[in-house]
Amino acid sequence: MLKFSDRAYYLPSSPIRKLAPYADAAKAAGKHVYHLNIGQPDIPTPPEFFDAFQKADVKVLAYSPSAGTTGLRNEIANYYDRLGYSLDIDQILVTTGASEAISFIVAAICNPGEEIIVPEPFYANYHAFAVASGAEVRTVSSTIENDFALPSIEAFKDQIHSKTRAIMICNPGNPTGVVYPREALQQLVQLAVENDLYLIADEVYREFVYDGAEHHSVLGIPGAESHVIVVDSISKRFSACGARIGCIISRNQQLLDVAMKMAQARLCPPAFGQIGAEAVYQLPQSFYDGIVAEYKARRDLVKAAVSEIDGAFCPEINGAFYAMVKLPVESTEHFCQWLLEEFDFDGATVMMAPGAGFYASRDRGLDEVRIAYVLNQTDLAAAMECLKQGLVAYQNREK
Repeated sequence: MLKFSDRAYYLPSSPIRKLAPYADAAKAAGKHVYHLNIGQPDIPTPPEFFDAFQKADVKVLAYSPSAGTTGLRNEIANYYDRLGYSLDIDQILVTTGASEAISFIVAAICNPGEEIIVPEPFYANYHAFAVASGAEVRTVSSTIENDFALPSIEAFKDQIHSKTRAIMICNPGNPTGVVYPREALQQLVQLAVENDLYLIADEVYREFVYDGAEHHSVLGIPGAESHVIVVDSISKRFSACGARIGCIISRNQQLLDVAMKMAQARLCPPAFGQIGAEAVYQLPQSFYDGIVAEYKARRDLVKAAVSEIDGAFCPEINGAFYAMVKLPVESTEHFCQWLLEEFDFDGATVMMAPGAGFYASRDRGLDEVRIAYVLNQTDLAAAMECLKQGLVAYQNREK
């Protein structure tokens, strides 16, 4: 009998995409599906992105350097310089999206069976990347009632043992929208240094902060240069998910040397994506300001809509473009599938990501969903009304 590896069986399905067959069936049945399940912005990709490679004098679509082109790494370094973080281009390794960056990092620092500590709920693919590398995720819990604030340093300390290799955070948070204060980050940095751990920070939503919140990068906290690794990407910032351009940033040259071996094995990042990325990294601050204002308005719309649903709860959201929402159902897994299979409101239904998939603890998130507010405000309002009506129909289905 043909067999698969153990990791093939343990690799979790994505809560973001696993209901896609039901969405496809709903569309085939004539329903319009509002996609709130995935962080795919509908804001147009900047025209500068397309202009750059349309104007590029490319006769042969050749391999680029494994670390990424010098031009793109220069522009990434310039971007960070404007933020106040001085980087050399040799401290930047361009990857095929943030996903490859995280995969490289986990494979570089973890042997099979070794662990990374992550606050839960967390971006579900962190677990998948760990399993694919033979590593494991150990969690510390945050709660919706506390707006998913970073757990205490004592909670992190309790999880550190001989197999711990790193702490990983997402700031601003996916799926929670939480923004961590500088003081909390300083404590994490100190903990990492004291225990000789890496601190991995996924900062792809850096610009998207609201209500006076301020994003602080771990790059700006002194004393941990060899411990800090930042993951970044153009996917969300420039609404360019399909370009697949991300990067690893670290002042730890040995870490980058190891990651470079993996980068060489996969040859190079996407060529046209790098050309377009080089152009959009040059965009002025006004570009970000307009997008942040739009996402803030969408966030406000979602919060107001949830507040009108009996038994639902939405915590404070200060960043990214996600809301982890509690709904008055026992199983959002069943509810989300039911919405696609059995329900429509004026010919439409809504697709969301069940919350349990963002937790490693099996008994958590069962009544939560992640809502990605990435649709224009008209469609988003219609989607939230669809959710409201769907909850009523779901609760009345057996009465």
